[in-house]
Amino acid sequence: MHVADPVNILLVDDQPAKLLTYEAMLDQLGANLIKASSGREALEHLLKQEITLVLMDVSMPDLDGFELAEIIREHPRFRKTAIIFVSAVHLTDMDRLKGYASGAVDYVAVPVQAELLRAKVSVFTELRRKTVEAEQLARELERRVSERTAELEASTARLRELADELRAADRRKDEFLALLAHELRNPLAPVLNAVSIMRARTVSDPELTWCRDIIERQATQLTRLVDDLLDVSRVSRGMVRLRLGEVELSAIVRGAVETSQPIVDAQRHELHVSQPLEPVRVQGDPTRLVQVLANLLNNAAKYQEPGGRIDLVVTAQDGMARIAVSDRGVGIEESLLSRVFEPFTQGNPALDRSQSGLGIGLYLVRNLVDLHGGNVTAASDGPGRGATFVVELPRLQEQPSARTTVPVAPSREGGARRVLVVDDNPDGGDSLVALLNLHGYRATLAGDGPAALEMAANDPPDVVLLDIGLPGMDGYEVCRRMRKKGLKHAAIIALTGYGQLDRGHLDDHGFDDYVVKPCPPQELLRLLDARHDARS
Repeated sequence: MHVADPVNILLVDDQPAKLLTYEAMLDQLGANLIKASSGREALEHLLKQEITLVLMDVSMPDLDGFELAEIIREHPRFRKTAIIFVSAVHLTDMDRLKGYASGAVDYVAVPVQAELLRAKVSVFTELRRKTVEAEQLARELERRVSERTAELEASTARLRELADELRAADRRKDEFLALLAHELRNPLAPVLNAVSIMRARTVSDPELTWCRDIIERQATQLTRLVDDLLDVSRVSRGMVRLRLGEVELSAIVRGAVETSQPIVDAQRHELHVSQPLEPVRVQGDPTRLVQVLANLLNNAAKYQEPGGRIDLVVTAQDGMARIAVSDRGVGIEESLLSRVFEPFTQGNPALDRSQSGLGIGLYLVRNLVDLHGGNVTAASDGPGRGATFVVELPRLQEQPSARTTVPVAPSREGGARRVLVVDDNPDGGDSLVALLNLHGYRATLAGDGPAALEMAANDPPDVVLLDIGLPGMDGYEVCRRMRKKGLKHAAIIALTGYGQLDRGHLDDHGFDDYVVKPCPPQELLRLLDARHDARS
């Protein structure tokens, strides 16, 4: 029944004249008035139609009003139907109680007053209308809620599917980046090894020297780009693990300057470094802090005309160590300053593309500094006015118990140390063997796992440089078998082109350390000496 439909009122009386009277009194209410001359006829109407209110005489032959009311109330369908008794006889309190007990909601005495009857009937019909409206609204609300719930469930399911797809795509991206890095690093390692060998030889032809320097700079730059790409992936997934220790900023500055010196020299810049006389110490990962500072120096070198100036100033105050790198280059637009540390942010695209990068260096700087509990800011007076980047790190108290210093390559007197290089890449393995032999080691090459195990058994090495990605028997298994067969005192260092490895996994298989290819030769030589001394 619609809300606007008129209600049905059943008039029950065995006297036709009274039925006509009730009809006349209630006609102006706009209801459907249905007449019944007996209780049985009334029941027939009730079964056929939806009745809102029953106005019935108490005294009727065959089936009186009390009995009819009880029958109506016993039926579940009519429990909400209002019943008004009309009587000229049963008017005592006991009669009224009996009527209410039978199911009546009100009593009207004869003679019936038209206004009073209309008022009583109007109250109950209006109440019924409101009840019907509420029920309809409740059903409509329930329907809408059900529909909306179904939509939300479908939307949630779709979002879960999209999230799963995104995770799968992200996983495939990471796998691709790792594979790409491995495939790029494998050829880069022998290139840089060959350049190091060339540097150890006297070359009289200036053009050959020039070509060698170009190869070294470009290979180093490509290595840095590959490292940055992988670092972005690891940073975004929270997988960068710091190897914290107590370090002096002077060591970090030396390492960063050494890393960035080729690009600074290539651009003919002047690099001015200012540091306090007293040592400034922080808790940090030396490799990552060098990466942070080298990135800032590289940017300063790239984004100004040749022959410029770079200032690197270290200060300490209020419990913080402060490193400022300033240049006099292209500067940064004010609108870009707030986004300069976001990934893939680039400046003016009209600038010389040979001096631009991937837009990820500063993103890595910010995240690596954050991991150290510090902060980094950028400032510029605008285009053409240069830029200043400031890194702040918590400073350690004086009088440290232990500190990390820049390692010095030890002497190799007392006999050449035996190094077993295990690499399935002939160029990579041969060039590394040649480089090590050039620096006083006695290095040999094994091209796969079984050959390495045999050579290690016949002539136990002092150090093993073991590639992880060997065909057939991988580096982890080779290391495990070497340790099991008695190679206890040799230092075994993993070589990987896949980037950062899980140190716990390395320890479980017997490795002492790992390096990521291509490793700068001087760093590799220092590591070989340090790890051999630690094993000895």
